[in-house]
Amino acid sequence: MRSGAKVAIVGGVFVMVAGGVAYGGYTLVGGSDDKGPGGTHTQGAPARTGPPGADEIKETSTAFLQAWAKGDAAGAAALTNNQTEAATALSGFSDQAHITNVTVTPGAPNGAVVPYTVKADVSFGGKTAPLAYASQLTVVRGQSTHKPLVDWQPAVLHPQLKKGEHLVTDQAQNPEIQAVDYKDRPLTKEKYPSLGAILDGLREKYGTKVNGTPGVELQIQGNGTPARTLITLQKGTPGKLKTTLDADVQAAAEQAVKRFGESSVVAVKPSTGEIRAVADNRNDKFPASLQGRVAPGSTMKIVTATMLIEKGKASADKPTECPSDVMWQGVTFHNLDNFSLDNKPFSMSFAKSCNTAFIKLVDDVKDDGALGRVAANYFGLGQDWKVGVPSFDGSVPASAGAETAAAYIGQGKVQMSPLDMASVAATAKSGRFRQPVIVPQSLDGRELAQADPLPANIAAQLRQMMHITATASYGTATEAMASVGGVKGAKTGSAEKDGQNKSDSWFTGYSDDLAAAALVQSGGHGGTAAGPIVAQVLRAG
Repeated sequence: MRSGAKVAIVGGVFVMVAGGVAYGGYTLVGGSDDKGPGGTHTQGAPARTGPPGADEIKETSTAFLQAWAKGDAAGAAALTNNQTEAATALSGFSDQAHITNVTVTPGAPNGAVVPYTVKADVSFGGKTAPLAYASQLTVVRGQSTHKPLVDWQPAVLHPQLKKGEHLVTDQAQNPEIQAVDYKDRPLTKEKYPSLGAILDGLREKYGTKVNGTPGVELQIQGNGTPARTLITLQKGTPGKLKTTLDADVQAAAEQAVKRFGESSVVAVKPSTGEIRAVADNRNDKFPASLQGRVAPGSTMKIVTATMLIEKGKASADKPTECPSDVMWQGVTFHNLDNFSLDNKPFSMSFAKSCNTAFIKLVDDVKDDGALGRVAANYFGLGQDWKVGVPSFDGSVPASAGAETAAAYIGQGKVQMSPLDMASVAATAKSGRFRQPVIVPQSLDGRELAQADPLPANIAAQLRQMMHITATASYGTATEAMASVGGVKGAKTGSAEKDGQNKSDSWFTGYSDDLAAAALVQSGGHGGTAAGPIVAQVLRAG
């Protein structure tokens, strides 16, 4: 703040003034144990315990907000339960973010939570822009001092700040980008909200490669994540960045994930590996579509079937045992509703998602590492993909005992993202793995992951079984895929975690030259939640 600036209280608003100051009858100095909220002297009074009272909440929040508005970082920080971190952040608010002329308007407390609005100016290099936002703080009892204190969180300073992040106003680290899809149609955060973090990541990585010039911006930086722009004081010149996305498929994906909370979907073109759409609908805003690490359930049976066929332990038309349950090394595995099949082809066990048909073959394989090798060698999983933005490329770690049996049906230690399972379906459709990309390899010459092509007879059997799953009356994916045309195939899945009341819903499938996979956490059966999302995306392709 400017030297000599003061705070006045006008109608409950803390505002910078140039002259005198009113502090509501108490000082803004805190720190010692013999002082109450805002530094009010209480020596000799017994320490209060339990949750802060309404008087303490009001006095402490008022004192903190006053000190902040005044630019007294040390005074405000002394009223928090993390004085060191708070002082650094509050100092940076003026010194690094160059935020001035601060007005703070507190709202009515809701218990220990006090909402407020902030209005200010951001000034740098002769440019000024207004800043306005709402946030809130919580007053807690200090563990050692027993004084009421503001529970320090980065979001107290700005609601979008996370731990390890800070505000900076300066020339942007990277020029803005004008992202377009593969047909040169614009892609914006406003039209496609799910692309927000992806566009930030693309700007971070490729902004300097597409001939743009940086502007002056207030950004959130730190924590190893791409910078996020809050305000642009001076525009730069964006560079045009062509992605592999398809605006039509992306629009369908954005709508599809709105069906269910905590859902994600990815679409990939099997013949090239180009990512056509990425969408998430999650409360935590985490891009689980690309970075999720979740047990994929029975969608993993595409990979397991590949391994079993390669080892000669199964084939699409060969009869297979499918009892209602089976025990492996002390652990009993069941089929959904304990169904069983009497000496039916392996393709039916695949289509009805018979867990026991797969697990009964563990003893015949006699190789705990086989599944992981097939996952890497044919499907490229775990191969350090260079997608263009951060992603998780799957994990099928070594296992033993009952964990090996669980891995066969996509549980245990196996972890995948929707991107991974979309790629698995794409590999089954095309017959070979093509590493998914969201920007062309030609942009930066990065080395893409490689894998062996599927043996032709195995690829043919996978497509046959996935087609049956998506079309036969008994197929678990038939209802969801009924509205999807073209040459199609699919696999459903559900996966349970310890303590989870409802299983995660998984679905992966393809239609012609588009494959997609969806995850709905705690969504139940694969065909019920994730299936309709995939179908809506495939219809758009």
